Amino acid sequence: MYKLIINGGIVLNGHIKAAGSKNSSLPILFASILANGPIILTNTPHLSDVSTTLRLLMDMGAEFILESDNSLFVDSSKLTNLVAQYNLVKTMRASILALGPMLTKYGKAKISLPGGCAIGSRPVNLHLKALENLGAFIKVENGYIYATAKKLIGTEIHFDQISVTATENIIMAATLATGTTTIHNAAQEPEIVDLVNCLIKMGAKISGAGTSIITIEGVDELSGVTYAVCPDRIEAGTYLIAAAITGGKITIKNVCYQSMRAILAKLLETGADIKTEKNSITLDMQGKRPKAVNIKTSTYPNFPTDMQAQFTALNAIADGCSTITETIFENRFMHIPELSRMGANLTLEDNTVTCKGVKSLTGAHLMATDLRASASLVLAGLAATGTTTIERVYHLDRGYETIEEKLKLLGAQIERVQD
Repeated sequence: MYKLIINGGIVLNGHIKAAGSKNSSLPILFASILANGPIILTNTPHLSDVSTTLRLLMDMGAEFILESDNSLFVDSSKLTNLVAQYNLVKTMRASILALGPMLTKYGKAKISLPGGCAIGSRPVNLHLKALENLGAFIKVENGYIYATAKKLIGTEIHFDQISVTATENIIMAATLATGTTTIHNAAQEPEIVDLVNCLIKMGAKISGAGTSIITIEGVDELSGVTYAVCPDRIEAGTYLIAAAITGGKITIKNVCYQSMRAILAKLLETGADIKTEKNSITLDMQGKRPKAVNIKTSTYPNFPTDMQAQFTALNAIADGCSTITETIFENRFMHIPELSRMGANLTLEDNTVTCKGVKSLTGAHLMATDLRASASLVLAGLAATGTTTIERVYHLDRGYETIEEKLKLLGAQIERVQD
């Protein structure tokens, strides 16, 4: 087990490069199942979730090679084991994305019910109902999803609620289905657009990505491709907050600021000076204490749930009072007790946190509970006086590529140590 030790109170300054998107890389890796040849991915982040996905694909018969230029060669074209086992799926919610590709290409799939961060129920019923509408026979038994279909048939899919992974799963399933599938109330995230762009390069016929209605015209086969994963907007947003919470100035390269408008709008409200260029963002807090901002999470293009915990840490030391309302997941406030132990004045009622900003936090011994909550504790530790120790940082490694090394480049005093 590793932990992070942070000596806080240092103003962060400098330049770093954002990694490729975790939330793009995982669905694109599962899309490799659809191809009749290998895919080569560039700008893929080095994360434990990516490693878990590769192990899962290998267990099903895929092969991969990490090339010398850090590109990733993946050949999932001829799977021999159409089972996603519990021992791998239990750690990562995105494993459900193996279901659609396997079912549409091979006519059957057996997937363990997925795990991942304990931030809410996140049921898979949307996936299963939509696949049944496409003609699949599905049963859930002994913790596994069993799915079969002679051939999926295109149809109209109406999601009762917006779901990123359900949208991705059905897009992939529909690429090799017979006829046309239209998804209504589809998620609009940039990572879905990235997946669709990759699928189109593979030979898929898809329109409407980035809107609430996506249309997929089934094709007979898809080809292997070389594709560059888009930058990670959540990682970039987290580092921008690291500068804001410490009163510093940083430039992040390898970003797509157009996908971060909701995040940048809230950072502007804190009083930060922000400049955007083609592939970079510079945030300068000019040594000022940030102003408190109200947050309400929602689906894209609104404020992302994956940035809620980080802004909660920022509001904890901001000037003024604020409310943070979570509308996506019902259990995404497990960072609140830990931040309170550092001196944050936070009151949780139902799905809303009321925050009265304090001038400073105090370092403490903390326990990480999930990916984004872990990031919020790191941010709080950077701003706090004294030493903060964060246990169970394996959560961080699911979504942040060498976070302590990047923060060191900005001047942070942070170390990863083994118990």
